[in-house]
Amino acid sequence: MTTPESDAARGGAAEGGPDEGERRGRERWIDVAAVLSFVLLAFWVTARFWASPSAGVRDNRTDQAQFEWMMAHGARVVTDFAYPFTSHQMNVPDGVNLMANTSVLSVSLPMTPITVLFGPRTAFLVFLTLGMVATGAAWYFVLSRVLIRARGPAWLGAGFCAFAPAMVSHANAHPNIVSQFVVPLIIWRTLRLAEPGRWLRNGVLLGLLIVWQAFLNLEILLMTAIGLGVVVVALAVGRPETRQAARTFCAGLGVAAVVAAAVLAYPLYVQFFGPGAYQGLSRLIRGYRTDLASFVAWSRESLAGDARGSVWLAKNATEENAFFGWPLAVLVVALVWWLRRSVVVLGLAAVGAVFALFSLGREIRLDGHDTGIPGPWAALEDLPVLHSVVPTRWALALTPIIGILLALGADHARRLAERRPAARPQLRFASATVLTMALLPILPTPLPSVRLEPTPAFVTSGAWRPYVTGGRSIVTLPLPDTTYADPLRWSAETRLDMPLARGYFLYPDTRPGAGRVALFSAPPRPTSTFFSTIRMTGGVPPITPADRVSAVDDLRYWRAGAVILDPQVRQADALGRGMTALTGIEPRFTGGVWLWDVRPLVD
Repeated sequence: MTTPESDAARGGAAEGGPDEGERRGRERWIDVAAVLSFVLLAFWVTARFWASPSAGVRDNRTDQAQFEWMMAHGARVVTDFAYPFTSHQMNVPDGVNLMANTSVLSVSLPMTPITVLFGPRTAFLVFLTLGMVATGAAWYFVLSRVLIRARGPAWLGAGFCAFAPAMVSHANAHPNIVSQFVVPLIIWRTLRLAEPGRWLRNGVLLGLLIVWQAFLNLEILLMTAIGLGVVVVALAVGRPETRQAARTFCAGLGVAAVVAAAVLAYPLYVQFFGPGAYQGLSRLIRGYRTDLASFVAWSRESLAGDARGSVWLAKNATEENAFFGWPLAVLVVALVWWLRRSVVVLGLAAVGAVFALFSLGREIRLDGHDTGIPGPWAALEDLPVLHSVVPTRWALALTPIIGILLALGADHARRLAERRPAARPQLRFASATVLTMALLPILPTPLPSVRLEPTPAFVTSGAWRPYVTGGRSIVTLPLPDTTYADPLRWSAETRLDMPLARGYFLYPDTRPGAGRVALFSAPPRPTSTFFSTIRMTGGVPPITPADRVSAVDDLRYWRAGAVILDPQVRQADALGRGMTALTGIEPRFTGGVWLWDVRPLVD
């Protein structure tokens, strides 16, 4: 099953001609230059993180800490044969369902040597940076070899797919989202399913790619499946000759489904029915939606962007999933109209429109204001599986769609110039001008960084080890959550040997009437709520005898061996006074932290 564009682009110099070797050599150098450009762009975006060993992602420190923890978990699976799908090294004693979180096993496992030798922070940066490079290279391969077979347009489309505003936004500590290198490979192998006589081989390869993506990011896999389904149907309807290969295609697709189901059956069972499984995201997170105005706005991390001009259009710096700018938005509409005779283009336009509508959420928002108009997503958001999708991320799928359209448009203009030599200079000038106007303003800028506080010597020296014997845990003040995840980074640096009470992860709300929707930590306990109040108010609430009893109960529940407080954290003094008042234990300062030895109290 091929596209009309790939058929039209197969002409050219005959294979084996006198200039064939020279042409192949030139094309190889073009390929090298294309990949090198992606390397340079990726390091440009992440430059501030590589420049300083103490630099972290300014706009998303918590997710960086979580992914460092996940990289350490992957290494632990390889080196210690730890169970891959859940872990009790965080959220003691209940543990965490890693399949229901961003476990990224398909990357963390093969990156074990980097994690072990250089540490989880370096592994995270390698994952983030090479994820963008691999995404650009994979799209370049598929566009230049399969979909278009022209290197210039393929480079243009691949560069957009890897470094569009949405991708750079998610580079703020979402390496599992910017690493979309499996997506073009899935597209490639899906199109190859119709190849005569190879349905078994092609089906197996596609199934393995699906598995790979499933252990990287299931949201992206779901979007890919829907988008591919629409385009394949469009091809079948618009090109009658493709229906002749329907039997071979369906046979290969069946093989892919069997392979993927066989490998993923148990992990998905753990995800949806195992300990720590939740029933969809909270209504708050499902309210994250794309503002209509953001489709023509500038991303804060683009050349024309300014956070002050767009801050109200997205929930945070990591969810700028549209932000194409008005020149590119106009160009995309023009390209669809110009290439409307292509069933591929019409299929891409249709699925792009659906994804854009889905991303608007349950209520359409315009320029920071709710309109009261319900979006199509309102009828779908409570369905199984879909209730775990963040609506605004449907707009992420527009990035590869627009990337392909840009490549198709550039290739169409190239072939038009070849057919009309007299108008070639004017056509090339017009194409370059239009692309410059649309793409120059959204070129990425280096992501902002922040200095991370060094890990306390109490952690790096291993002084915590006597306090975790017998299955005990370390309790940190503040307890880790969505606003304070540094303890996950500390634990990662110990290769997860230091177990933590609570943490930052998705976990079901088990309180009566909560419906097991996902929280971004374990359900609150009296003592965790007590310290959350201190963080918000800066004062220590009145403490009753019942509070002290609850504190002992909670410390026993967490199997606490020690409570530690980094004096650098906000409200450290009040947190320390609250801990002493609750337990009656005086802390001592050691290894850069305040330490409460609660073993006598808990035992």
